[in-house]
Amino acid sequence: MQNQPIKNESTEPDPLPLEPKKLTLQVSRVQTPMRIDQYLTRQVENATRNKVQEAIEEGRVLVNEKRVKSNYRIKSCDTIQITFLRPPAPELAPEDIPIDIIYEDDDLMVINKKPGMVVHPAFGNWTGTLANAILHHIGIGAEELDKSSLRPGIVHRLDKNTSGLIIVAKNPTALHRLARQFADRQVVKIYKAIVWGVPEPLSGTITTNIGRSKKDRKVMANFAFEGKDGKTAITDYLVTENLHWFSLLSLTLHTGRTHQIRAHMQHLGHQILGDETYGGAALRTLPFSRSEGFVRNLLELLPRQALHAATLSFHQPTTREPLSFTAPLPEDMQSAIEKIRAVVEANSR
Repeated sequence: MQNQPIKNESTEPDPLPLEPKKLTLQVSRVQTPMRIDQYLTRQVENATRNKVQEAIEEGRVLVNEKRVKSNYRIKSCDTIQITFLRPPAPELAPEDIPIDIIYEDDDLMVINKKPGMVVHPAFGNWTGTLANAILHHIGIGAEELDKSSLRPGIVHRLDKNTSGLIIVAKNPTALHRLARQFADRQVVKIYKAIVWGVPEPLSGTITTNIGRSKKDRKVMANFAFEGKDGKTAITDYLVTENLHWFSLLSLTLHTGRTHQIRAHMQHLGHQILGDETYGGAALRTLPFSRSEGFVRNLLELLPRQALHAATLSFHQPTTREPLSFTAPLPEDMQSAIEKIRAVVEANSR
């Protein structure tokens, strides 16, 4: 049973083919040069490098209104237009993909998601997602879950390039009860992030409204708290390690807005290291010799936002037993911290 595609049942007629998806991206003035296929894979949610390269080869990617090759290196202020062909969504099928399950019972799993893994299928990533892996792991029991949204049992989500803990329900009752805990803000969510600079003061609360940017709908923007734009977003931050030109932060979410931490750290002026969307991947000069090479190597080591969902605390949906889990920093973030520490020590002598 678990090896058969799971059909999305519907009484509606077959949908018409989807129109192509067209995007226009403006490269930041301070963007680090890189291959266009790499840039688009990171910038466009759910895009894969194969799909991007296919679009380039077929002339569906234009830079400043001209065709380019996959090895074209983007320049500051380039205007990129890309057209993706959008086939109808396929049936969601189980896939034998390794996942790091740190806890499991009859109602739920807690998974430590690796960076780069898409949580649920969407345009550009119909396979190879956490949802596909979940169906394979649960097996025949997954038939109880609703597949119509392509998010079977997934209570909340993490961005593709954010690592860390995510809760998955294994039956409809558990899904409902866990979703209610999130809605009632009963779930404690603590993240770890490496950011540029050292916030002052060393701890505080960021309170804004967050909503879609009026200039770019793919990006979230901060608006006046309790204003007419966006929804309330509250994040507590604490500097747990002062790394001189960087900081390791602990961030506690009191709300769950899209890209909340990433947008809030941009608002604070301390962007998350490696975050291309919110200004954390630009090449910067630090006040020591050969700093440009160090920063370039650091961004190559960590080609994603340095954000990790470290701790989740909630109640077991059936027994109401309090549960709490912590996942250590992933290897790329730990390696980046060690490199920063070494440079800080060398420049303190």
